[in-house]
Amino acid sequence: MTPSEPKITPELVAEHGLKPDEYERILKLIGREPSFTELGIFSAMWNEHCSYKSSRLHLRGLPTKAPWVIQGPGENAGVIDIGDGKAAVFKMESHNHPSYIEPHQGAATGVGGILRDVFTMGARPIASLNALRFGDPKHPRTRHLVGGVVSGIGSYGNSFGVPTVGGQVGFHTRYDGNCLVNAMAVGLADADKIFYAKATGIGLPVVYLGSKTGRDGIHGATMASASFGEDAEEKRPTVQVGDPFAEKLLLEACLEIMEAGCVVAIQDMGAAGLTSSAVEMGAKGGLGIELDLDNVPCREEGMSAYEMMLSESQERMLMVLAPGKEEQAEAIFRKWGLDFAIVGRTTDTLRFIVRHKGEVKADLPIKELGDEAPLYDRPWVETPRQVPIDPASLDITATLPGALERLIGSPDFASKRWVWEQYDHLILNNTAQRPGGDAAVVRVEDGPKGLAMTCDVTPRYCEADPFEGGKQAVAEAWRNLTAVGARPLALTDNLNFGNPEKPEIMGQLVGCLRGIGAAAKELEFPVVSGNVSLYNETNGRGILPTPTIGGVGVLDDIAKMATLDFKANGETILVLGVTTGWLGQSAFLSEILDREDGAPPPVDLALERRTGDLVRTLIADGLVTAVHDVSDGGLLVALAEMALASGIGASLAIPSPEMNPFAYWFGEDQARYIVTVEGSAKALVLRRAEMAGVSIAKLGTTGGDRLNIPGERPIVIDALRERHEAWLPIYMGAGLM
Repeated sequence: MTPSEPKITPELVAEHGLKPDEYERILKLIGREPSFTELGIFSAMWNEHCSYKSSRLHLRGLPTKAPWVIQGPGENAGVIDIGDGKAAVFKMESHNHPSYIEPHQGAATGVGGILRDVFTMGARPIASLNALRFGDPKHPRTRHLVGGVVSGIGSYGNSFGVPTVGGQVGFHTRYDGNCLVNAMAVGLADADKIFYAKATGIGLPVVYLGSKTGRDGIHGATMASASFGEDAEEKRPTVQVGDPFAEKLLLEACLEIMEAGCVVAIQDMGAAGLTSSAVEMGAKGGLGIELDLDNVPCREEGMSAYEMMLSESQERMLMVLAPGKEEQAEAIFRKWGLDFAIVGRTTDTLRFIVRHKGEVKADLPIKELGDEAPLYDRPWVETPRQVPIDPASLDITATLPGALERLIGSPDFASKRWVWEQYDHLILNNTAQRPGGDAAVVRVEDGPKGLAMTCDVTPRYCEADPFEGGKQAVAEAWRNLTAVGARPLALTDNLNFGNPEKPEIMGQLVGCLRGIGAAAKELEFPVVSGNVSLYNETNGRGILPTPTIGGVGVLDDIAKMATLDFKANGETILVLGVTTGWLGQSAFLSEILDREDGAPPPVDLALERRTGDLVRTLIADGLVTAVHDVSDGGLLVALAEMALASGIGASLAIPSPEMNPFAYWFGEDQARYIVTVEGSAKALVLRRAEMAGVSIAKLGTTGGDRLNIPGERPIVIDALRERHEAWLPIYMGAGLM
């Protein structure tokens, strides 16, 4: 150990996010005290963000296989076969902590990181999505975070040249001290040309590619695995800085070098940078890796081995080259104006050896760095069940039109046009369904095939009943894909939770995972990739459990794609699925009655599948003119969204006289879709539903410029649109609500 390196003390170990028993595990593993650089390497590899030490045990229960799955969890991204020799490559990851500290760069580099995960596999990114959660709009920091995060996502995606086509934006006071920024990317590749991180071959060159290494992002992964306290602002140096133009060059160079047959293995330098990329490539291939840091391109003077190994500078890759391909590969990267440096080689020693300035800074067993990471079966308690809400017990003074107007103009339901108009959602000219629908749709090359994609979760359901909430998040994604006519194929997840060392929080994680697993299995919707983000809490206050589900499906012909807007006057409006008026944990209860209680709606997975399968056949056969799934806000909000999208109103039917009208119109029963049909198709749709064993009922008829509910004042569509569109621009422009 050189004199410049600090002495290893219990305080230094704690600063690296390692507990005393974990440090003892390190001592036993290597038989000596680690060097400062080795301590940093263990800190990076054994933190929650990289090792999944609290969740690995429970992730094993997720279904990950299907005949169309080419690559499941364990690689940079998941891969599914979409036919015609093509594969969809996709994943979702969080950049929560960095985005709270420095929202623009935190969100921007989150987008950059997930795009690299996709093109590392050999895929060209064709779309990105995001799921964003912010605190109470009245909180003094919320507006700053919204503005910074949205500008960061927009600037990176727009500059890189990938359309941002969909996502979610929600607000709740539980995110006051810890916003969520979940970024998803989808790419397209030849199914027989997928690239992996597994290194093979002895004595092959390990090559550093892309931008230079700096001091930004050091300890980023460790910071992402810790709760926030009062010192959140002091962690700003751990946030990376992105350059989308450099990433675009990196994309083109990587795809060209892959096409040239130069690549044996490739790994993005994401969380934990050079450390995790080198260790993962070697460990997956059962090889050792030796690195010489003297050859690492640096943009700052005097960087130490510790700093280089832990830097999370962006737009960098590590690659194992095929024998004799050095000159060809270098020529390609130099052509694109990017750094290319041979920084190491593969060995048969199963050791991870790092040299700098003639000294060995690290000499560690490579497989054990990952395989021997702590694995915790943390204590957990089941979330207490809540009782269903009896609508008759509610003191409701609002009118149906008044409640709809309040909901449609509230932060969660208000139009997010202000957000998505800052994103280029049309670049590449393949976006077939823009933001604002149930799912985005992007054409595959010249068509006719398309990919549908969505991000979904209802956190209040997950807190009230993690098992049902986990099921519902998957079912909602499955429904949104179905509602545009797509066949759901696979999902990626982003599991955002609080401190897993608290049994009640660990119980939320376990319950949600079990629900996700049950739904993914029943719906044949396997999990092919994902991310776990824990310790999302500030000063002991955790976020709502938020297991975001990113779903991908395929349309064989985008000409048959469904949209939610009413198409013409005089069409019959039908609802498929059973309406019981479930108000527990509903948006109506929260927004109108200021209550967040009751059991969330149960999810009947067999019914979900039966109803969804019927809806897809109705779309494929051209029997329905508009389709919208029913979720947050219930039937009346869904109808309003269909009317707002078209400018066409509707005359609605009177619900069953025995049912509370607020429960009927605002209840959030699952497995439901609203469809419209032309006169000649109505009888056939009713017969199809009967044959499929799916409940169907008439809601009304399209027409006019308002929503007419018997016995209530008319709701003028243009006035409703003003409410719907106003909140977010006013909030971001003047801080008014």
